[in-house]
Amino acid sequence: MNDAFKALSDPSRRKILHLLKKQDLSAGEIAYHFNMTKPSISHHLNLLKQANLVDAEKKGQQIIYSLNTSVFEDVVTWFMDFITKDEEGDKR
Repeated sequence: MNDAFKALSDPSRRKILHLLKKQDLSAGEIAYHFNMTKPSISHHLNLLKQANLVDAEKKGQQIIYSLNTSVFEDVVTWFMDFITKDEEGDKR
């Protein structure tokens, strides 16, 4: 869970996730939307993969990235649980 929150803390990675929400994309297609080097995009994608927020599948010579929605569900569940319980675990 900590890796997911760390990955979500960066605005560039959040923008990548927003792009992948619409459709699966290659690294080159993702890079088109940013003013940064391809190695920087690759670094952001690697952090998102390590946090299991994105999946990567090789198709031909390209790697296609897609959103891993199950991890998002876990993060949202944790967050909702956090804001609806007090320190003793009782509902507010």
